[in-house]
Amino acid sequence: MPPTIALSASSSFSLISSSSSSKKSTAFSAFSKPTRTDTFPTSNPRSVRLSNPRPRRSMTIQSAVSIEKETPEAELPDTFLREESSSASSSVRARFEKMIRDAQDSVCRAIEAADGGASFKEDVWSRPGGGGGISRVLQDGAVWEKAGVNVSVVYGVMPPEAYRAAKAASADQKPGPVPFFAAGISSVLHPKNPFAPTLHFNYRYFETDAPQDVVGAPRQWWFGGGTDLTPAYIFEEDVKHFHLVQKSACDKFDPAFYPRFKKWCDDYFYIKHRDERRGLGGIFFDDLNDYDQEMLLSFATEKRKDTPFNDRHKAWQQLRRGRYVEFNLVYDRGTTFGLKTGGRIESILVSLPLTARWEYDHKPEEGSEEWKLLDACINPKEWI
Repeated sequence: MPPTIALSASSSFSLISSSSSSKKSTAFSAFSKPTRTDTFPTSNPRSVRLSNPRPRRSMTIQSAVSIEKETPEAELPDTFLREESSSASSSVRARFEKMIRDAQDSVCRAIEAADGGASFKEDVWSRPGGGGGISRVLQDGAVWEKAGVNVSVVYGVMPPEAYRAAKAASADQKPGPVPFFAAGISSVLHPKNPFAPTLHFNYRYFETDAPQDVVGAPRQWWFGGGTDLTPAYIFEEDVKHFHLVQKSACDKFDPAFYPRFKKWCDDYFYIKHRDERRGLGGIFFDDLNDYDQEMLLSFATEKRKDTPFNDRHKAWQQLRRGRYVEFNLVYDRGTTFGLKTGGRIESILVSLPLTARWEYDHKPEEGSEEWKLLDACINPKEWI
């Protein structure tokens, strides 16, 4: 599984920290919109007990970190950033926020144009500790069964364990909570036509300040994200085109990016209990801070919507969506952690399709188009 921060396939902007040399990981959900204020113990952020909202209680377990309640907002703010000095760091923050908000606008316009009628529902929210986000969902349109495009720009405090995992620090080091800044865009598009693929992408920027009780610790920053394709049927020219676009974007910055990130994607979107991948891959990267920050800032697009289909095609699409649901609910770290920490359910599960299907012991006929897709999910291919 990939190290450091991973944005879930849902709109939950989950910050998952794990060093490259260690398999330990912790998570802190910052993109989801919690519905109440609770606390959770930082001694084991994967094992969380929420307080009963009736009556409202707060756990007192050593160093607990509060989950803030988000506030709905009536209007879009010009920025979610706090007023800060014009340092190099704040400049990157401002430019990244502008990029993801511009991207959200342009992607939503393109999705609405392709659909030809449906429009996005928008929720704007803010956090008491600073920052906020914009959630946009289009549902049951002519082309799109469900499409979500969300942005988040938030400030918060990371539990000490997340800092130790991110920095591969020893268990003897016990820093206090670590202030962080996180900004990202996340999208999942589920088309109605089974010959059109589901598409997921997310990109994010993350910073930590010096943790409390650690004198002189430097600020850390990194980028992460990726794009992956999850079709029900293989059209080789489409898959090759998708991977060529990813490779072309990567090659502009470093020829080593694409092969590295392609394998990373294949390894991350892996459904262990079925020994198959969720889809046909793409790129996935995380913990990128070993390159120039300016270059990484720069690093960070429906063809088959009218193809005729029948009930058999639709049933197979529903089965593959079942795999999508399984991965998100069982393995996607941001989704599972968001659910455990009382996050806003609508935001956490926005990535899930409206409909999915499970059949007992379903096996496609060998050599069929359905079998070819399953084979490619079990045995990842080099498409270019």
